[in-house]
Order: sequence, then C-alpha cells, then structure tokens
Amino acid sequence: MNDSAADDRGESVDTGPAGTGSAGTGEGTRAVRAGLPEAVKYEPTLPGPVFAAHFHLPGEPTGGYAYGRDENPTWTHLERAVGELEAPGRDGVETLVFASGMAAISSVLFSQLRAQDAVVLPSDGYQVLPLVRAQLEAYGIEVRTAPTGGDAQLDVLDGARLLWIESPSNPGLDVCDIRRLVGAAHARGALVAVDNTLATPLGQRPLELGADFSVASGTKQLTGHGDVLLGYVTGRDAETMAAVRRWRKIVGAIPGPMEAWLAHRSIATLQLRVDRQNATALTLAEALRKRPEVTGLRYPGLPDDPSHKIASQQMRRYGCVVSFTLPTRARAERFLEALRLVDDATSFGGVRSTAERRRRWGGDAVPEGFIRFSVGAEDPEDLVADVLRALEESAR
Repeated sequence: MNDSAADDRGESVDTGPAGTGSAGTGEGTRAVRAGLPEAVKYEPTLPGPVFAAHFHLPGEPTGGYAYGRDENPTWTHLERAVGELEAPGRDGVETLVFASGMAAISSVLFSQLRAQDAVVLPSDGYQVLPLVRAQLEAYGIEVRTAPTGGDAQLDVLDGARLLWIESPSNPGLDVCDIRRLVGAAHARGALVAVDNTLATPLGQRPLELGADFSVASGTKQLTGHGDVLLGYVTGRDAETMAAVRRWRKIVGAIPGPMEAWLAHRSIATLQLRVDRQNATALTLAEALRKRPEVTGLRYPGLPDDPSHKIASQQMRRYGCVVSFTLPTRARAERFLEALRLVDDATSFGGVRSTAERRRRWGGDAVPEGFIRFSVGAEDPEDLVADVLRALEESAR
C-alpha cells in the first residue's frame, strides 16, 4: 500500500446522494454505510430485496418505480453504494448495475460504438474479449489491440472512438499509466473506460484518474463470496450513461433483486476483506520469489515488480491476485492437486483462496504452467505453509 492509501483512509468526505450514506468517513465506514436509506423507526437498516415485476402506477408515469426491467428499489440502494465507493463526494456520477460483469462491459461497448467507429482493446485482457472483438467486427466496428504494459495503446489511439483499459490486466497483472492514457485519448476525442474488477474501488478510482467509465464484475472481490453474478458501470457524463441505461433496458441484462441485495450486504465487509487479502497476497508473493521453480512472478505490490512504480502512483491497494509460472503443465497440475486450503477453481476475489492453471481455457497467451492464484481470507501463515508444502510435494 502506498502512502496515499493511509492518508485516504482517514479523509473526511461528504458522500451519498440519498439516505444516511457515508458522510464524514474513511473507507471502512464508507463501505459499511454506503447506499443505506434514511433511518426510519422500526424499519431495517438495509431493506430486504424487493421482488416485483410491476408497481402500482395510477395515472401518468411521472417518476418512481414502474416496471421491473427499468428500476428496482434494491438496485437503487446498491447503485448508490457502488457510486459512493467509486466516486466519493462527487456529484453527477451515476452507477448502473447489471446481471454480470460481461453484461456491464457489453453495455458500454455496444452503447457507445457505431459502425465504422474504432475501439482499442487490450491484447492481454480478459479471455472473453476475443469473442467481444469478433462481435464488434461483425457490426462493422474496427478493433485495434495493444498490450497493457508500457502504455502501448498510445500507438493506436488516433481516430479511435473508445479506449478500453484493463489495469491491472487479467491474468498477467500488467499496469498502464491511466492518467497518461486518458489525457492522450481525450486529446484525440476518444472516450475511456477502465475495467476496475481486479483493483476494486478501494484499490483505484478510475474516474478520479480521468476516465469516463469505471466498469467491473461485481462477481469478484467486490462481493467476495463466490455466490453472486453481478456487474456495474459508473460514469461521469449524463448523456453517455443514458445510452448505457438504454442498452440495459433493450437487452434486459438486469440483476435479480436477491443478487443485488446480497451484493449490497457483502460490500459492508469490503475493506476488511480487501485489506486482509491484499496483505496476504504480498506475503505469499514474497515467499514465492524465493522458490527456484517459480518464474514470471507478478504482483504489483512487490517493489521489484515491473508494474510497481506506476501502480504505486495510481493504486491505493494492489489486489488479491498473484500470478506465476511453474516449469511444466504436469508440475502445475500436481501443485494444484496438492493444495489443501486452496480450491482449484476459476474466478478470483473470494474469501476462500482459489488457483487455476490458466492455460486450460485456451484463451490466454500464457505458458502451460502459468498459475493465477487468488488469495482469500485464510490466516496468512496457514496459506503460505500450504502453498510451500504443495510446491515441495509437486516436485516429486
């Protein structure tokens, strides 16, 4: 964690467009109180999920809730909560929640781009992006790609309508200079969206770095329990966010009220989980760097990581994911099988540690022995001991 992180946790901010919000708080209190409605005697502090396809609507529809595909009170509370975390104290910021991270990503891409537009995507990003590229090209949209590291996107920005940034990248954990890229993109008339999934709003705030959109999969560390599929888009401009809202209405990519409620409940422990997981991730990375069979170790929080310098300038926390490579596919599979406290599963950010041999999906340009390791909330001593034991056993 850099110095600004400690300063930020003690700051005084006035947030929350409605309700008790999280006014005058640091990050922990903000997470606990984000999005809560005004206190009403005998009512719960966090109202239960509202299950409704339609609402009473006599006369002309003049605001309020009308139909379940458009609005839901449970979404409203969650959207306010996410907005308070992504852009505390900022007016005019809007958040929309979606059924999944990919629904949120698609809403920005397909609401902002038209035939003959150009978009810049990361060549080393989330493995579903090649599918997205094929669909964009089928609609007559030019897709350019560049790796995340070294701000390589600068070379392909001219004439683009939208720059899509994933920083840190998944699964390689490269980081780009978001401020620099935003400045260059805006100077060329392009919008900028940042996939903030791996960082979470407690790790970095893309809107404060100048981005137009912060987009994330709430399935991961934001909710943190591996039991909710969710996504969101937070944006600073009313017109562009109206297009995103219109796209959500057209495709119906809406979360269920139970999922939205579970997500809001889970955000209350976000800072506790993130601080524990980030600290343990650094401890694990430091232990792995001493192992001769481990190569390609990446964690932005390591002082000698290639991304550390720029990450420390724009991130307040470095995430819960550590990546590294074992010598062979067989060694990686033996390692995963030997782990006792770590589930062999995809996704990341949950309170239970997970790891996987990422190449098994075939969509990432990584070695056969590449491991993406998501650090959970276990005791650090137990987790590190389990990993080191599994490394020893897998060598036999």
